[in-house]
Amino acid sequence: MKTAVVIPCYRVKNKIIDVLNNIPSTIEKIYVVDDACPEKSGQYVQENFKNSRIEVIFLSKNQGVGGATLAGFSAAHAAGYEIVVKIDGDGQMDPALIPQFIFPIANGQADFTKGNRFYSPRSLRGMPAMRLWGNAFLSFFSKITSGYWQMMDPTNGFIALHTNLLPWLDVNKLEKRYFFENDLLFRLGILRAVVVDIPMNSRYADEHSSLSIKNSLFTFPGKLAIRILKRFTYCYFIRDFNIASVFFVFGFLLCGFGFIFGGLQWIHSILTGEFTSSGTVMLAGLPVLLGVQFFLFALQYDVLMQPRLVIYPSLAALPKKA
Repeated sequence: MKTAVVIPCYRVKNKIIDVLNNIPSTIEKIYVVDDACPEKSGQYVQENFKNSRIEVIFLSKNQGVGGATLAGFSAAHAAGYEIVVKIDGDGQMDPALIPQFIFPIANGQADFTKGNRFYSPRSLRGMPAMRLWGNAFLSFFSKITSGYWQMMDPTNGFIALHTNLLPWLDVNKLEKRYFFENDLLFRLGILRAVVVDIPMNSRYADEHSSLSIKNSLFTFPGKLAIRILKRFTYCYFIRDFNIASVFFVFGFLLCGFGFIFGGLQWIHSILTGEFTSSGTVMLAGLPVLLGVQFFLFALQYDVLMQPRLVIYPSLAALPKKA
């Protein structure tokens, strides 16, 4: 399959040439996307790296890693490339691994591949402790958001996909900045695309991440919660209605009754000073316990329903989404 590599560039002038030098010769096209870089990384590549495979795309306004990536993906798709790989220009990703990301897609085993730095303890050497624990917690909530329960390392930006998926991903609605990878997984989950993790080592040197941990703590939970609600609504009440849908309904009703009834009884007890009987406590607590059990049954069903059949061949035959 015709393959292109996309490299978003923002403040990577001192790293980008090394990255380009290490991209395998089997890659037919390399799109360097200058995301309004103050260091003029795109111009630097044009002046210092003469190679017919390279095309530099200049963005007039900074769009973030997601916006720059999508600009490169769109160019590759328009040029007829079937697989597109995205790596960063800061040297944290080993270009020698690119064939491993391409192989599952080219062989019909995956629609989308992504790096996983958590595959083995050895892979975590050099990863800052804050990133290690932050990624671990984020991975759990991303599993619920996307439905890819076998997935780890959702924020890993070393990714590859078949370009047939692009018209179906609502790219205009995709997050353009640091929530890009999580939002992309959410939309792939809605499509039921097959996602495969590719083991890789973490590589950290003197790079400075402009992602604010404090800002992420305030913005990511809300974004994840909205997408969790959207996925379960669409997958279990619009596109399909199955036993998990029933479990979710009863779980919601039982928990809702238990919390409301229990809350009212608690308020009544405080205001009147009356003793709440054990029967009343049981009447409030038992529905909550049963409701939680129903939710766990539904989640177990969700875990078992992992996508297993690649979809990119069939998407090519369908009318493109507007």
